[in-house]
Amino acid sequence: MSESYRSGAVTRMAELVFPGDTNHHGTLFGGKGFSLMDRAAFIAATRHGRAPFVTASCDRVDYSAPARLGNIVELTAEIRRVGRTSLSVEVTMIAEDFLRNTRLTCTRGTFTMVARPDGLDPEWRLPPMRPLEVGNESDLQLADIVFADQANHHGNLFGGVAIAQMTKAAFIVASRKSRCITVLASSNKIAFKAAVPVGSIVETTSKISAIGRSSITVETDLWSEALNREDRRLTASASFVMVAVDANGRPVPIDRQT
Repeated sequence: MSESYRSGAVTRMAELVFPGDTNHHGTLFGGKGFSLMDRAAFIAATRHGRAPFVTASCDRVDYSAPARLGNIVELTAEIRRVGRTSLSVEVTMIAEDFLRNTRLTCTRGTFTMVARPDGLDPEWRLPPMRPLEVGNESDLQLADIVFADQANHHGNLFGGVAIAQMTKAAFIVASRKSRCITVLASSNKIAFKAAVPVGSIVETTSKISAIGRSSITVETDLWSEALNREDRRLTASASFVMVAVDANGRPVPIDRQT
């Protein structure tokens, strides 16, 4: 199964802040945050130009709020200007505490990305800027890139890494809905439909399909895109049951009104 990527859509990434990502104050390392912002800018630029890009510069980045251990760090990247071979991407990083239902803007920066296509034609130029499209806010869409350390000896994404990305998306969706700690209780059949080579863009799409007393069922698909093409393929799909628990690990009721 394949479909075309929506040109002009906002690119979103999300990471959980783990102990290895923090400094001695228990907040996200500035360098880690900057790296995530640059990666989001690269994905957004690549999706627009479908050519190899390098980071040329970034304007001043001031951290106005910290991302703390256990927070969800969400990054949104939007194309703001398009030239002949360069474009500007505005990236915003937000720290979310799903237990307190708070979202704080940590920083915002504009990255200048330059296209370096192979065998550059002197007449080649980037496509013009497209109207911004906002996706369905009830669904979660998270993009990322497949690196070499995530691949097997065939140069394709490890199945375990794919499952980890899908469960991360399910965790975020369930946590935002329940505003509780959520844990993975079970998964239905996970179907792998296509290999994902190193260098591909992957995107997880997740949405809630059912809510029980203390459980939330999340349907998650993993899509893959080649860097130089707009079409994408459904790579894997699964259904995850997440359970809301208290500090002692006991199931707790979910407020369906949140």
